[in-house]
Amino acid sequence: MSQSIAVIKGDGIGPEIMEATLRVLDALDCGLDYHFIDAGLSALENHGTLIPKESLETIERFGIALKGPLTTPIGKGFSSINVQMRRHFDLYANVRPAVSFPGTRSRYDDIDMITVRENTEGAYLSDGQEFIDDGNTGISVIKVTRKGSERIVRYAFELAKNNGRKKVTAVHKANIIKTSSGLFLDVAREVAKEYPEIEFQEMIVDNACMQLVMNPHQFDVVVTTNLFGDILSDLCAGLVGGLGLAPGANIGESAAIFEAVHGSAPDIAGKKLANPCALLLAAAQMLDHLGMVEKGTAIRQGIRTVLETRRDMVTPDMGGTGNTDTFADALVELFNA
Repeated sequence: MSQSIAVIKGDGIGPEIMEATLRVLDALDCGLDYHFIDAGLSALENHGTLIPKESLETIERFGIALKGPLTTPIGKGFSSINVQMRRHFDLYANVRPAVSFPGTRSRYDDIDMITVRENTEGAYLSDGQEFIDDGNTGISVIKVTRKGSERIVRYAFELAKNNGRKKVTAVHKANIIKTSSGLFLDVAREVAKEYPEIEFQEMIVDNACMQLVMNPHQFDVVVTTNLFGDILSDLCAGLVGGLGLAPGANIGESAAIFEAVHGSAPDIAGKKLANPCALLLAAAQMLDHLGMVEKGTAIRQGIRTVLETRRDMVTPDMGGTGNTDTFADALVELFNA
């Protein structure tokens, strides 16, 4: 039985890495039926909007989307496409694994951690942002709710429980931001009591940044609010070699969108130099979500094998002499062997 998914090719390098990723998924015989939808700059040109209603309806119908990087034009009147989709589908959990792979420029080995970021409230809400005093003062409201805090913390603990993880660290700034961050921490403490088998740690965000740089192996699952999660998840990507190895899942009750979290890199678009690993790893997250865990694991192990044994097929950003297509070729050959 096939599974229908919505596919957004993306802007810039998006179509190249998406083509490579879909070839790998086909080689694994995942039984996926792709429905390509418009979003980003092409949608703006064709429909006058960055994310057409028809595209949103397709994602809603299937409940699953695989997304390449999108470009939000800089300037007034354009809000982030990612933020729009997260709010539209209430994709409250942003899940970002950071795992070490061989042959990267990472300073650490054996990193294996996950950042779980609240995705729909906090500092990124457009409500409550305004300029006053003739534009000389900017005001931004940080809104954190008990409901939002409870469901993201519970998601982190359930993820840890279901994946054999031993520790959850709640990152906050409750010592200074006693209302919004304080509420998040209070709720985290309450939820943690329901999972006595999992170690619970709380850490102030500035200390967490320092500890991640000095001793990242102490972390397992990190759960935090929207702004802190955005920053910390990129820091964690840096621990394993950069955003080229950084996938992301945006999970809600009725929909999930899986993506490469890096940008669209228009400067190298069309040159076949783009590293497809982040989108491949996002596809592996998607397969896990769909219950095809063995196939998701196969993609991760396949990437590891190619990085170790086929340097001639690896993209230049990872020290190889290959390109986007040859990386996919190497994986397809591996799965068809």
